[in-house]
Amino acid sequence: MIRKFDFLVIGSGVAGMSYALQVAESGKGKVALVCKTSIEEANTAKAQGGVASVTNLAVDNFEKHIQDTLIAGDYISDPAAVRKVVEGAPEGIQRLVNWGVNFDKNSDGTYDLHREGGHSEFRILHHADDTGFEIQRGLIEAVRRHPNITIFERHFTVEIITQHHLGVTVNRQTPDIACYGAYILDPKTNKIDTFLSRVTVLATGGIGAIYATTTNPNIATGDGIAMAYRAKASVQDMEFVQFHPTALYHQGETHPAYLITEAMRGYGGILRLPDGSEFMHLYDERLSLAPRDIVARAIDKEMKKHGIDHVYLDVTHKDPEQTKKHFPNIYKKCLSIGIDITRDYIPVVPCQHYLCGGIKVDLDSQTSISRLYAIGECSCTGLHGGNRLASNSLIEAVVYADAAAQHSIAHCHDYDYNRHVPEWNDEGTLTNEEKVLIAQDAREVGQIMSNYVGIVRSDLRLHRAWTRLDIIYEETEELFKRVKATPDLCELRNMVNVGYLVTRWALERKESRGLHFTLDYPAHAYDK
Repeated sequence: MIRKFDFLVIGSGVAGMSYALQVAESGKGKVALVCKTSIEEANTAKAQGGVASVTNLAVDNFEKHIQDTLIAGDYISDPAAVRKVVEGAPEGIQRLVNWGVNFDKNSDGTYDLHREGGHSEFRILHHADDTGFEIQRGLIEAVRRHPNITIFERHFTVEIITQHHLGVTVNRQTPDIACYGAYILDPKTNKIDTFLSRVTVLATGGIGAIYATTTNPNIATGDGIAMAYRAKASVQDMEFVQFHPTALYHQGETHPAYLITEAMRGYGGILRLPDGSEFMHLYDERLSLAPRDIVARAIDKEMKKHGIDHVYLDVTHKDPEQTKKHFPNIYKKCLSIGIDITRDYIPVVPCQHYLCGGIKVDLDSQTSISRLYAIGECSCTGLHGGNRLASNSLIEAVVYADAAAQHSIAHCHDYDYNRHVPEWNDEGTLTNEEKVLIAQDAREVGQIMSNYVGIVRSDLRLHRAWTRLDIIYEETEELFKRVKATPDLCELRNMVNVGYLVTRWALERKESRGLHFTLDYPAHAYDK
């Protein structure tokens, strides 16, 4: 089946839905919003802490937020991207509010602002400790109401369409590569349909599923990055994988692990060893409020030094009623496993959380492929550099979704549908035995990445990961060529591609910088 839409949006987090709403409201055409599972399941919904934006002008300003972002990013960030997001944040917040998103306010009507690691001021807007869920809720309601948006839930995007599918040989030196839409698997028919579009937007989220433990949902398999890379789009900064310092340590919960928000340390939480002693003073003068890369490596080092599998976060010195008020969901979650956070330490451990790199885009969210945009975590705007500052990701998604919307609205009718795109060849069958192999390979990718491409790396570990991934890559590509495409096979293919990219970029960076720490090139500021 061939479907035609003016705007094809792949992914339903804050980035994809913000973009879809803006282009739909422009009246420039019809929008398809494609979700691989349900519209509710996205990394956005897992974000607890909040959204960073300069709001309290009495003490805060854009230059402070810009400087905090550059420091956290180890000065690898693109200054133009940083300024764009920071200065565009207040308008982005207002768009979210206009679409029905609620942020907590004080009795005087001002926003109740949190402070998180790496921020010099209180500037984190939030909704209790489930801000991402509230943003997702508000945007879903707005998207479902809009007549110009058609939602395709549980539809899996297999590949984006370029000249390659028209029989043209495409490589990374090919000029003027263009995207004409995507091949998308319909679960009801088990057929791969052809979605033609004037403009295609990748908003597919992160890569957490390539690690054995992650705060991301299981669907975060790096699909957009892998598809764009196979189509010869440029990627950037793939070595900078952020490990959140404080995921709840609870055996059996690994995909996703439960996140203990950064805001809890901003609230006054103290990291401690099992004997109650503090340790962050050994690593950074900002103590528990140091940027995430420093805190995660410090915890990792203390765990290895003492032979322990977690440390603790302590808020028992804070007012119990205020703790329950600010963190009701964390309080409830911990209580469900026998931990009263007003009286007990919270067991925490670093866990894969975010990718700072991704598909390289310009200030208009354009990729190196014409008619193809990337927004949200799958993109690399240059904002985060070597390490993302807490709560900068959601606002980046909103600001760059606006940039993509404005640019594509202005240019969408410069493009026409490519009517020469062939339908997908879906010959082949998949046996149960092969499904077992797919599941096993996916687990192996997680172990390889966690063991060899984790918080602390070395050239030996990275080369070992490369070798292991190459074997799985060859097996997976051979299987993909001879059987019918299924979501689990496509996800495995994408996971292997993204694991390769992270490993390759890590090998090419001959220094410890930001989130990339290697024993072969120790960082001067950390190696104590």
